[in-house]
Amino acid sequence: MAGAVVIGESAGWPFLAAPLQGLLSDALGRRVQFSAGADFRVRFIGGLRLHAAGLEIAAPAWSPAPHLLRANGVELGLRYSDLWRAHRGQRLRIEHLQAAALDAHLERDSQGRVSWQWATEPSAAAGTTPLLPLFGTLKLGAGQLHYRDAPGAIDVQAQLRWSAGADNSAQPRGELRVNASGTLRQLPLKAQLVAWGVTPATATGEAAQPLPLTLTARIGRAQLDFEGTALDALKFDGLLGRFKLAGPSLAAVGDAVGVTLPTTGAFHSHGAIRRDGPRWQVVVDAASIGGSQLGGAFRYDADGRVPLLSGRLVGSRLLLVDLGPVVGTTTAAKAAPILPAAAAAAVASAPAATPAVLVATTRGRDKVLPDRPFDLAALRVMDANVLVDINTVDLNTALLKPLQPLRGHLQLSGGVLSLSELDARTAQGHLQGTLKLDGRTAVAQWTAAVHWDGLRLEHWIRQDRSDTTLPFVSGRLSGRATVSGQGRSTAEILASLGGNARTELHGGAISHLVIEAAGLDLAQSLGVLIRGDKPLPVTCGVADLVAQGGVFRTRVMVLDTTDSTVWIDGTVSLATEALDLRAVVSPKDASPLALRTPLRVQGSLAQPQVSIEKGRLGRKLAASFLLGLINPLAALIPLIDPGNTTDAERGATGCRALMAAGAPARPAR
Repeated sequence: MAGAVVIGESAGWPFLAAPLQGLLSDALGRRVQFSAGADFRVRFIGGLRLHAAGLEIAAPAWSPAPHLLRANGVELGLRYSDLWRAHRGQRLRIEHLQAAALDAHLERDSQGRVSWQWATEPSAAAGTTPLLPLFGTLKLGAGQLHYRDAPGAIDVQAQLRWSAGADNSAQPRGELRVNASGTLRQLPLKAQLVAWGVTPATATGEAAQPLPLTLTARIGRAQLDFEGTALDALKFDGLLGRFKLAGPSLAAVGDAVGVTLPTTGAFHSHGAIRRDGPRWQVVVDAASIGGSQLGGAFRYDADGRVPLLSGRLVGSRLLLVDLGPVVGTTTAAKAAPILPAAAAAAVASAPAATPAVLVATTRGRDKVLPDRPFDLAALRVMDANVLVDINTVDLNTALLKPLQPLRGHLQLSGGVLSLSELDARTAQGHLQGTLKLDGRTAVAQWTAAVHWDGLRLEHWIRQDRSDTTLPFVSGRLSGRATVSGQGRSTAEILASLGGNARTELHGGAISHLVIEAAGLDLAQSLGVLIRGDKPLPVTCGVADLVAQGGVFRTRVMVLDTTDSTVWIDGTVSLATEALDLRAVVSPKDASPLALRTPLRVQGSLAQPQVSIEKGRLGRKLAASFLLGLINPLAALIPLIDPGNTTDAERGATGCRALMAAGAPARPAR
């Protein structure tokens, strides 16, 4: 008996090809077939060692793949302990595999079944990534791999080639080159990986030493370049090195790396990256988004139930225009290139009420508020805990000076996005508060509670005048606002706003010329122009607004100076973007030539229109014309304004009472 075993082991048991095929087919739960001929050899002592001109392992019955594995010039080594563990449902380890050519089709379907698991092995748990086989040694002349993962939305074809180096030792070192193409999360993918110093034992298995490697990948419209080392050339375990990442949008980059990020302008960054299992650490040395310059250090942990992004975002400059697409201010023409073909097709076929697609829409020239739907679904796939510290935030307007600095705490948890501990400084004042967007349902809920104090208007509002250094308005602005709304876009939220806002002006002054011009006082305006403008002290300035259904109404808006009191009534609708404001000036002195009549601001936010109430002005001019027929000097009588000291003083007293008590009630006029 022993002699027969020795003879069989020496000859390679060629007559066992057919029985071994049946045995392996029963053990693995799918058909196993060897190429017949003299090249077949198998040995059983110390483990299963197989040599065959060809080997084919069929795909499971549920898979449309032509096979699981097909190889030519095969040398395969399996330990019995590894086969037993695989039969019991554990990860398969292949001790040795060498092939002149290899073609593999690995697949996970929508039910979580994986093609390389055996008949008695349970399917991968929902939400987990099934483990590929481990290799002790692997040597390929050429290989082709097709990997399809339905839950992960991956469909990739890769060509692998391992080329031995000049070393003639038992473990020759060489180069592993992988070229891959396909789709990742419905985005087109093309990548090339090159690893040097690769031995057969470290080609895809557990490496003891870091391997130098480079990776170039284009996923959608995002470009990734990496140079560094890894302990595993294919699974990127122990990854450590430098990267460059770029794309037409931060969201496009996030799609490429599997992280939820907002839609922005063009993005470029570089820095260092490290991976330890499911944890990634990234230090961004520099990142540009349009004209914004940012950086930071972040950690992405995919080990928990929900991935978590944490870290610190810093920057020297942030332009709000670069983040405009986040709230939908990018036009359709500009945003369209950001969407890949697959996403564009999804948008075209999505129902109108679907909130989870980022699509820019054109509202027309008469509308300015952004109405692109939020990507609320993206808020629910990841959590975040990021500190924000930006030196300068440009508000995207030449009228207002930037915030310097802006700090806050950005958190995303269970679909609720909040910016708390907000602290922004500008013009010797500061803004503080909390903003929150609740995206747990199809309609987002938005709340804001902010307050500001010590804001110097002469420093915050750009009001350069060519003829004088005197600002049009000055003083310290303080106030608060508490509002809330709901909707699928910024426009919908603003159209539903409810709450209140109040602001006060302390220690202020306003241009004398502005007050007289607002009151259409021709004589005094002419006098100011001749004598030169001077600031009028503002003894009281209050604006108290209430919002309901997106319409802000003035409960009181008054500005009292030593010369006049200005009252403003009316509404600003964020639902229809319509303006309807009326300003009345009550002078405290007489004027020999005044066309005093209320001013109206109407039209829309996009096209405001300033006019005067023509009825009152028309009556004055008609009376002046008729009296002028009698006596030219009499024509001036209707234009003489004696002033209205009583109304002005009553308004000033009420304004001061409001500032003292903080009450919203409007004083009698």
